[in-house]
Formats: sequence, C-alpha cells, structure tokens
Amino acid sequence: MARKHSKHGSYGDAERDEEAPAATVSCWLCGRPTGKTIVWHHPVPKSRGGRDVVPMHPICQQTLIANFTNSELQRYGTDVEALLANPNVRKFVDWVAGKDPDFTATTAKKQR
Repeated sequence: MARKHSKHGSYGDAERDEEAPAATVSCWLCGRPTGKTIVWHHPVPKSRGGRDVVPMHPICQQTLIANFTNSELQRYGTDVEALLANPNVRKFVDWVAGKDPDFTATTAKKQR
C-alpha cells in the first residue's frame, strides 16, 4: 500500500502558526477554565455503564469522589445542578471560584 506522506518530510504543518493560543476548556463542575492538567471524568462511572467523559480539574474530581458513591453519581448522571445542590459541593465550588486554574489542595476523605 502506498504512503500518503513522505517518510522523512513534514506533513504540511510548516505553514501553521506556532503562536496560536490553545482553546480553553471549562471545568464541567465549577465552570472555571482548566489549567495544564485536565482530568477526563466519567459523570456516570464506567462500572455503571458510563461512556461519556467531561473535562474537570483534578481537585473538582476528587471532591466529587469524596462526596458521592458510584450509585449516586449514576443517578445524577450529567445533571450538574443536582450535584451542586449538595451543600459540601456547593461550598467547595464557591471556595474554589477565585483560585488559579492549576490550584491543588488536599480534599476531605469519603464520608461514608
């Protein structure tokens, strides 16, 4: 089978502007722009049949895992407003709203 591109040549990207800004992605939970580290979270856990992924900050994902079981996350699905109705999650989102996108901190352990 013939190759579409030369083995040693460029793929025609030489004309592309290297200074082009990357598209900013918003966190699914808190709505802030994501930083250098993006976690692709399954709103419905994979163990419960979830296939879709959403971008999140690592600290936001840790907060969800600490406050909800997989069964609860399956029930809520992609309904962010239902998750934000939880007082612990609402308090966290209000607190993290003014932080840097790459902000990290320890989160509370699971309350079971």
